[in-house]
Amino acid sequence: MHPVLIDLGRIKVHSWGFMLALAVIVAIVGIGQIFKKEGYDPEKVLDMVIILVLTGLLGSRLAYIAMFEWQEFLGHPGIFFSFTNGGFSGLVWYGGFTASILAFIIYIYRQGLSFWKMADIFAPFLALGYALVRIGCFLNGCCYGKVSESSLAIVFPLLDELSRHPTQLYSSAINCVLFGVLLWYYPRRRFNGQIFIYYLLGYSAYRFFIEFFRENWVFYGSLSAAQVYSLVILAVGIVLYIWRSSDAARRRE
Repeated sequence: MHPVLIDLGRIKVHSWGFMLALAVIVAIVGIGQIFKKEGYDPEKVLDMVIILVLTGLLGSRLAYIAMFEWQEFLGHPGIFFSFTNGGFSGLVWYGGFTASILAFIIYIYRQGLSFWKMADIFAPFLALGYALVRIGCFLNGCCYGKVSESSLAIVFPLLDELSRHPTQLYSSAINCVLFGVLLWYYPRRRFNGQIFIYYLLGYSAYRFFIEFFRENWVFYGSLSAAQVYSLVILAVGIVLYIWRSSDAARRRE
């Protein structure tokens, strides 16, 4: 665990923030290249990525407070800007994903662009960015797994002396594979929106599975909150796939 990569006294570079910044840079460069090939203005990429990141952080923080710190927030609203360990703990991914998708739709609509075409371009880099940020989680020591005697288990010394699944690294590896598959399939897609829908299906399946190894505190019956949300995303993805593929088939007739 290395929550702080560089410590110069008053100036500190936190692992999670560094990996987020790296993810943003990689996304801007990668998406920009595809924009050029597809004939879109690459200068719009920076605005779109920034909007996704900022609304994602906002939504992630709001979701965390709603789930874990609601009573404290009502008494002291200032805790919204308080992150634990001097870093970026206190965020919930699916809150950020929901907020960023809504902001993305609004921006795309105002720019007169196709949501499905844009979503297809961005989807692979959502997976890659997620993979990079999960490495930041590993270094930060958050989002850890359950206690295990597996040969893959490691100790998070700032947490306790127990061996746990490094679920952050599992998540990173799986999403790197998802990135590669989506990027490879992008030029082979049969209809607009197919890559984005595949991302929804791939992410929801991965997240539902990985939750069995993660440490969780919020459950709905026997399922964690993330698993319930994953099932919702999976259902949405299936409905969208049926709709978009059927529409594409009718257009070819």
